[in-house]
Amino acid sequence: MMRSYLGIAAIVLLGLAVALIVGFYPVLSQTPVVYDDEQEDFDQQIVIKFSHVVAENTPKGLAAQEFARLVQVKTNDRVKVEIYPNGVLFSEVDEIQALQQGNVQMIAPSFPNLSEWLPSWMALDLPFAFLTHDAVQEAFEGKIGMTLFGQLEKVNMVGMAYWGNGFKQMTSNKGPIILPSDLKGQHFRTMRSKLLDAEFRMFDMRTTEMPFNQVYRSYETGMVDGGENSISNIYTKKFYQVQKYMTISNHGYLGYAVLMNRDFWQRLPADLQRQIQEAMKETTEWANLNAVRMNEKQLEEMKSESRIQIYTLTPEERMKWMKAWDPIYDQYEPVIGTELIKQIRLLQQKYGGSS
Repeated sequence: MMRSYLGIAAIVLLGLAVALIVGFYPVLSQTPVVYDDEQEDFDQQIVIKFSHVVAENTPKGLAAQEFARLVQVKTNDRVKVEIYPNGVLFSEVDEIQALQQGNVQMIAPSFPNLSEWLPSWMALDLPFAFLTHDAVQEAFEGKIGMTLFGQLEKVNMVGMAYWGNGFKQMTSNKGPIILPSDLKGQHFRTMRSKLLDAEFRMFDMRTTEMPFNQVYRSYETGMVDGGENSISNIYTKKFYQVQKYMTISNHGYLGYAVLMNRDFWQRLPADLQRQIQEAMKETTEWANLNAVRMNEKQLEEMKSESRIQIYTLTPEERMKWMKAWDPIYDQYEPVIGTELIKQIRLLQQKYGGSS
């Protein structure tokens, strides 16, 4: 009888032992793992998808390619930057939201597109805000640039750099544009910016916001009479083939904010962040000089090779435009902010002696 009880007890104990082993098998069978949030998911090559909406042979397109090359070199192939130009992934309308949601890791939108999310960015679109290339660089590298980048955190973005494209010029099929009164009755394409719409509507004209990749066709069909753009965009997109007149006005500046998804950036290991920043710094220095050279070269090529009639504003005519547009500063100061307006006014005073 005693043996029977002992046998039952042995079976019960054996069953408990098996249950314990089975129940805790995952714990017993694995070695302890120490997690590092920064390193998690980054043990293989990291891919940064960089989406933009212009051609590969533009200042922005070339800068993106140079950045990708430098990142590959500096990170020893640990990071690969894949470039998606011409809006093949996302258009101007949806690229910022795609970045915020992590569908891409990098974009380089023009300033007006950012002003839809952060109205203070309209500061960079004010007419004649920057009178020289030196003024542009001081704005990017100084208080204005730092202030605007500081606002990106609340929309899940990080500012990596400012890339220049060039000063904006006006083109039209309706007639030469020399004085503000010449815009009366014209219909212009504008970028996505309430301020830019307001600028041109001051002159009794119509405006239509339109993505960049629709502009050529709209000029060609007469849907709009003209618009504003940099020399490099007018040249690379062949707008000069479907526009009759161009005015060298330098009335605004077309630039890009190079942005990265904030969550993605913060998860990168510190050494890769440093190497990517080094690549961006070198790229930006090269890109902004290259943009100036490209605009100068392509303007001369349009003068010699195209039929578009080109007129350059005299200093006196330029002053008339500045005075005509000046009220927009007071109108948008409550939206942009008094301090940013003040900084732009200081730059105008500093660089007002040359064009």
